[in-house]
Amino acid sequence: MREHNERRDGMSRRQVLAAGLGAGAAAAVTSAAPAAALPAPPVPTAPGTASAAPSAAASGVAPGAAWFAEPPRSVRPKFRWWWPDGLVDPDEIAREIDQIADAGFGGVEIAAVHHSVKDKPVLETATHGWGSGPWRNGVEAALRRAARRGLTVDLTLGPSWPTAVPGVTPDDEAAVRELVHGRVAVAAGATYTGPVPAPAHPAAGGVTRRRLLAVQAARVEAAHSTRKETGLDPASVRDLTATVTDGTLTWTAPGDGEWVLISYWERGSGQQPESGPHTSPAAHVVDHFSPEGTAAVTDYWERHLLTPTLRALLKAAGGAFFEDSVELETDGLVWTPKLPEAFERHTGRPLLPYLPALVLDDSNQVFAFEAQQTRQIRHDFWETVSGLFNRHHVTALRDWAHSLGMELRAQPYGLQTDAVATAAILDIAEGESLGFKNLDDYRCLAGGRDMAGHTVLSCEAGAYNGSAYSTTWDRFLRTMGGAYAAGVNQTVVHGFSYATVPGAAWPGFAAFSPYNGAPGYGESWGPRQPTWEHMTDIAGYLGRVHRVLRAGVARADVAVFRQTGYTATGIGASWFTATGVPLGWTHQFLSGPLLDLPSATVRGGRLAPDGPAYKALFVEGDFFYSGTPTLALADARKLLALAREGLPVVLLGAFDAALTPGVPGAGEPEELRAVLARLLALPNVTRVTDKTAVGDALTGLGVTPDVRHATASTLLNAHRVTDQADFYYLCNGKHAETVKPPVAAVDHDVTLRRTRGGTTVPYLLDPWTGEAVRLARYTEDGDDITLRVRLRPGQVTIVALGRPGLFGDRHGNRPHVVSTDADEVLFDGGRLALRTTVAGTFTTGLSRGRPVSTAVRSVPAPIALDSWHLDVDDRLPGATATRTDHVRRTVALDALQPWSKIPALADSAGLGRYRTTVALPAGWTAAHGAYLDLGQVSDTFRVTVNGTRLAPVDRLRPVADVGPYLRRGRNVIEVEVATPLINRLRVARPEVFGTVARQDHGLLGPVRLVPYAQVTLD
Repeated sequence: MREHNERRDGMSRRQVLAAGLGAGAAAAVTSAAPAAALPAPPVPTAPGTASAAPSAAASGVAPGAAWFAEPPRSVRPKFRWWWPDGLVDPDEIAREIDQIADAGFGGVEIAAVHHSVKDKPVLETATHGWGSGPWRNGVEAALRRAARRGLTVDLTLGPSWPTAVPGVTPDDEAAVRELVHGRVAVAAGATYTGPVPAPAHPAAGGVTRRRLLAVQAARVEAAHSTRKETGLDPASVRDLTATVTDGTLTWTAPGDGEWVLISYWERGSGQQPESGPHTSPAAHVVDHFSPEGTAAVTDYWERHLLTPTLRALLKAAGGAFFEDSVELETDGLVWTPKLPEAFERHTGRPLLPYLPALVLDDSNQVFAFEAQQTRQIRHDFWETVSGLFNRHHVTALRDWAHSLGMELRAQPYGLQTDAVATAAILDIAEGESLGFKNLDDYRCLAGGRDMAGHTVLSCEAGAYNGSAYSTTWDRFLRTMGGAYAAGVNQTVVHGFSYATVPGAAWPGFAAFSPYNGAPGYGESWGPRQPTWEHMTDIAGYLGRVHRVLRAGVARADVAVFRQTGYTATGIGASWFTATGVPLGWTHQFLSGPLLDLPSATVRGGRLAPDGPAYKALFVEGDFFYSGTPTLALADARKLLALAREGLPVVLLGAFDAALTPGVPGAGEPEELRAVLARLLALPNVTRVTDKTAVGDALTGLGVTPDVRHATASTLLNAHRVTDQADFYYLCNGKHAETVKPPVAAVDHDVTLRRTRGGTTVPYLLDPWTGEAVRLARYTEDGDDITLRVRLRPGQVTIVALGRPGLFGDRHGNRPHVVSTDADEVLFDGGRLALRTTVAGTFTTGLSRGRPVSTAVRSVPAPIALDSWHLDVDDRLPGATATRTDHVRRTVALDALQPWSKIPALADSAGLGRYRTTVALPAGWTAAHGAYLDLGQVSDTFRVTVNGTRLAPVDRLRPVADVGPYLRRGRNVIEVEVATPLINRLRVARPEVFGTVARQDHGLLGPVRLVPYAQVTLD
C-alpha cells in the first residue's frame, strides 16, 4: 500500500536470483450483423443451463452445473481486515468472520492498521499490542471460526508496514540501514584540515551509532553536471579513508580545478512501521537485504508467537503470510553492511570508487559521472541490491512460510528492484489499484507469475484517497475490470475494519478515516454500510470472474523483454500499450532472470509453450534509461538461443549498436555486438527503428493476436486455456484509473481464436447470474469465431469456446445464425428464436440451409415509469459508535431524482425501496416480454417483479429481462437501492466530512419498460 509520498531507491540482476527462482520455480454479445437501432438488449439466459469447464488441473473431470455458478470459497474475494493491534475481543472476531462469510467472501488478511487513531495510548500497546497475548487470542479465534466457515486467513508479517518486529532497535544489525553522506568543497591547491564532513541529515530518533565507511576526494567536472547533480571526474576519485585520525582529516587539493570531499556514513535509519507505536517495546523495520534482517522476523515468530496451538491452526488453515509494498524511507541510500562485498562478488569490481554516483540525499541523486557510465554504475548497484532482496528476504521468507504449511504473498515493489523476477519467486505476487499507474504495472507481475508456473496474481483493491464512506461499487468495478484483463485473479478488498476502539465515533472504527482530520482512504465495508445488504451479489460476481481467470493457464500474445524489471511506475511497452492493446493484442513483461527458468523453452514457435505460450518476444530500449538500447551479454546469448529454436523476435531501436546495461568488462561490448549480429541475421528476427512499424513487423513474422477487431477501442481481454475450453474475459475498461476522457461504449465485431480441435461453439458466461448460455449468432472461419460485442463503460462479459453440450445445453451442433436484421436471436427450448423490440419483417441467415424470413406484426411501445412510491430506511448515529438507528421515511415521486434533491431525504443514507405498477395492454401474449432499463442507479440494487426477486443485474448495465415474470394487466415492479453513508456523515460528523459535497444517490432513471416479441424461427 502506498498511502503517502513514496520514495524510490534502486534496480536488479539475474545470476544472483537463480537459487530463489529455481525453488519457486453479462453483456450483449451477438453476431457480426449490424447493430440494432435501440440499445442492445442483454442476451437472455436459458433455463436449465449448466456451468463452465474445469481447469487443466482437473483434466478429465466433466464440468459440473455449479462450477461457474457457485464458485468455491477458495476463489472468492478476500477482505483486508484491519485490527487495532491486539485490542480486540475474540467473540467480536468470531462475529466478524461470520459477517464476512455470510456476505459470500472467501477469506481475510489480518493487518494491524489504525491510522485514524491519533490518541495512541487508548490502544493499550503495552498489553494489547501486535503480537501480544490478546492479539494471539484474537488470531486463534479468527482461525477457529474461519475453519468452520471455510474461509482462509492470511497474516501480515508484522504490524502495519514495512515489515518490522518488536525488540529490534535502530542500531541492531538486523535493522534497516542507510548510507548518508557529508561534503565539503575545497578550492584548487587549498588545504582542508578539520573533522570528517558530518552527514547532511541528523540521525533519526533512537539511532546512536554510526560508522564511517569511507572518505573520498573528487574533482568537479562541470561537463557531467545536471540540473540536480554535481558532475565529477571519475578518474580523479581517490580514497582518503586511511588518512583519517580520530575523526579529523588533513588534505591538500591538487591545483587543477575545484574539488569536493565526500564522507560516507553507515547507520540505522530508525524507521518504524506506519502509524505506530504498535508494540511494546517498539518495533523497527528490519534490513530487507541481509539474512540477519529476515532472521529477526522468523525468530520472533518462532519464539514469541507460534504457540503449538497457533502453529497447528495456521497449518490447518493453509493461508499465507503477507508483506506490503517495500516502502523503506531513508535520508540517504538504502544499505546493508555486506553490500560492498556482494557488489564485488556480482560484478568483479569494488563498489567504493562508484559511490559518488550512487549516494542519495532525500531520494535525489547528488553526484554524477559521464551519463552513460553513471547509468551503468547505478544499474549494477541496484541489480546487486535486487539479488540480495530476492535471496535473503523473499526466498528465505517463502521457504520459512512453507515449513509452516503456509504461502508467501507480497507486493514486491517500492524500490528499484526486479519485481518481475520477485513475482516468479513468490507464491502469490500482489499489486494494488492505488499505487499502480496503469495496467502495465500488473502485466509486469503477471509475467513472473506465469513463467514460474504460479496461478494467482492478487490485487489490493479499492483504496481511494479521500473517499471514505463515499466509495461506490460502480467505481470499484470500473477500476478492477481492467486489472483482471491484465492478469489479476484475486481481489483483496480494501477493507473491513474491526468494529470499534475507544474514542471511535459512528459508524465505528475505520482504519484510515479520519485521516489528518479529513475523510481518509476508502473504504470500511461491513454491516455498517447499507450496501452490505447486497454484498452476496458483489461477492458472487467477483468469485465467478476469479473462477474463470484461474482456470487452466493464462495465454498472452507477446512477451516484452524488460532490462529493468521494476514496477509501480506506469511505464509500459511503446507500441503495445498505445496501439496494440486497443486492437486486441495482449502482452506481459519478462526480465532477464525469467529466461533462466525451466519454462523458458521454445516449441512450435512459442516461448513457454505449456504456460503463457508467447508467440513472439519484443525488445526495445530501456525506458528507465532514456530508451537506451541495452542488453546484458548473458541475456543476448539467451535471446539468440531462443530465436534459433524458432521464436519470432522483434527489436525496436539501434540494437546493432547496443550497449551493456552495466559497466562492461574487457571485450564485453564487442562480444555483445557480435552476438546481436548473429541474432539479427536470423530470418525470424526483425529490427525496426520506428515504433509504428512494430505491428507490421509482427505480421511479417506470421504473428497475430488471439483477439482481433478492426476497430481500435477500449476493449481489453484476457485469455485462459483449459483442456476443454478457451475462456475469453472481455472488458470495456480504462488503462488507468485517471484516464480521461471517460471510456465510450464498445459496439463492434470481435474475432476470437480457438486453440482446441474438434467442433467448438461459443457460450456466454454471465458473472452476475452464474448462467452459461450458448450463443446463437456468430460466424466461423477456420479456428476463428467472430461475434458482436456491445459493452457499456466498465462492463464485462466472458465467452467460452468449447464443445457442444459442455455447459449442459441440448442444442448439440445445430445450425446457428450468421446474420440477422433483428435485435437478436437465441436458442430457446432447443430451437432458434428471434427477438425484436420493433415490428417488421426480418431476414435471418443460417449456418446451414436457406435464409429465414420472419414477420412480427406488433410490439407494444416502450413505457416510461415515472411515478414511484419510495420507502426509505434511513441510517443515523445511535447511542454508541457501533449502534445505528433506523428511521422510516416515505416519499411519493411523480418524477425520479436523487435523494440529495428531495428535501426529506437530502441528508439521508440507507436503503430505499421503490415501488410502481404498470398495466400491460390487452394484446399482451406469451410471445411478449420486456426489458426493464433502470437508467442510472446508485449504488447497489435489486429488482423484484410481481413478488419474484430477479437474479443479480449487471451493476454497470442496469437492464434486466423481466419477460418471464410479467403478466397481462397490472404488474408490480420494485427496485431496492442501497446508498453509501456519506450524505448522513456530512451532517452527523461535520468536523470530518463536512467539506464533502452532497452526492447523488438513489434510482435516478429514466426507467423504461421496453417490450419485445419473441418468435421461433422455422
